[in-house]
Amino acid sequence: MTASVQPELLTSFDPATGKALTTYRVDDEDAVRAAVATARAAAAMWSELSFAARRKHLLRWSSLLVAKSAELCDLIHIETGKPRGDAFLELLLALEHTAWAAKNAARVLRPRSVRTGALMANFSAAVEQRPLGVVGVIGPWNYPLYTPNGSIAYALAAGNTVVFKPSEHTTGVGNLLAATFAQANPELPEGIFTTVNGYGATGAALVASGVDKIAFTGSTATGKRIMAAAADTLTPVLLECGGKDAVIIAADADLPAAADAVAFGATSNSGQTCIGVERVYVLRPVAEQFLAELTAVLADVRPGIGAAAAYGPMTLPGQLAVVRRHVEDALAHGGTLVLGGPESIKPPYVEPVVLVDVDESSAAVCEETFGPIITVRTVDSIDEAVRLANNSGYGLGSAVFSRRHGRAIARRLRVGATSVNSVAGFAAIPALPFGGVGDSGIGRIHGDAGLLEFSRAHSIAVQRFSLPGAELLSYRRSERTLRLLSTVVRLVHGRR
Repeated sequence: MTASVQPELLTSFDPATGKALTTYRVDDEDAVRAAVATARAAAAMWSELSFAARRKHLLRWSSLLVAKSAELCDLIHIETGKPRGDAFLELLLALEHTAWAAKNAARVLRPRSVRTGALMANFSAAVEQRPLGVVGVIGPWNYPLYTPNGSIAYALAAGNTVVFKPSEHTTGVGNLLAATFAQANPELPEGIFTTVNGYGATGAALVASGVDKIAFTGSTATGKRIMAAAADTLTPVLLECGGKDAVIIAADADLPAAADAVAFGATSNSGQTCIGVERVYVLRPVAEQFLAELTAVLADVRPGIGAAAAYGPMTLPGQLAVVRRHVEDALAHGGTLVLGGPESIKPPYVEPVVLVDVDESSAAVCEETFGPIITVRTVDSIDEAVRLANNSGYGLGSAVFSRRHGRAIARRLRVGATSVNSVAGFAAIPALPFGGVGDSGIGRIHGDAGLLEFSRAHSIAVQRFSLPGAELLSYRRSERTLRLLSTVVRLVHGRR
């Protein structure tokens, strides 16, 4: 989908037909600052609510999203081009995560007493988690509900207010999310969850607006620019960036199941998935059978706009050029086609393409493709598969297929998450943190870590009673106390 540039206007388009959908006002720097100011005023009230009260408001919102599921899924479908079934799956996952965050915030963020140690035995100590204040969220277009919700719902559950800048390609979804939150909770003040609309300049204004944290999902290049801009004000960032996810197929894998999972992981949502399958490393004894299974599955997978389509169009027309370049570069680097080829690129659609034994230096192996393209390489050992899988600047998701050794292989991968005998299973489990390493980002959403990401630790030490003459942090400290402490130190720490 593209967006036409008019003065202070943004028009969204259906990526399958090119038809104009809706026009939105672009929020400039002043409008963004006003939204953040409103959110900050609302934060005073929202942060003071009990966990139970915030849970009630979040679950009310979820109930309304269920009631409006048809409208929401239709909007996701028309703005991204993905099938309605995939849009519903996105809604389902968002609902699961919202419920988990709402129900677990009290457990994760409650005050915790900690031991003081013998030297401070006259103190009690506790760690309390405080909301950050206002969180700015900058969301992507490929999963316009599920992905930003991993920051929005968790930030709200932790007691923050949220200003959300949706992608210019899925502005309608973002606006509907905020509108339904307000509709579900009419007694709440304005500003707890609001959106600002626009292009990159609006996102940049949000970064510079004085928010207390920025949560961004998008390309690594944009993530680096956001981090650099946020450094000017020491605004902390959470970055979920690109991926070049690898799958390892061991000799003892269930090959039909592995082929089915890889096919889905590589082509669903037109391959426009940060944790989509892009590289496969398969052990030589099973390589031929795996490829046969994989191509058999993908032979019946076709993009389109109708009900029978497995996936939709490329949302961004410019991504077609990236896909074409990667396919042509792979062939130039010795890759062999076993399914599809350059002729599979039929704007706005790309049919599945499978390339075998592409050189590891090629763009198709090194760069994020974000299209329904798979490279499959035969390897002679698990050690070789792990080495090649880890030979990437990215480190987001991964998968391992092995009946007996999946967990052991998974532990060797330099990534944020691994699914064993499935693809992307970790993303559907709310208790599991999600995020990457290296060029794939910084920080975590989801799970306990996702709630803690949107809070700050406040350490409190309380002196319960004084020890005359034995105070450590006082000029009244006696020489006798120091001699006693010297003996204690030798007994406790000097015998190792």
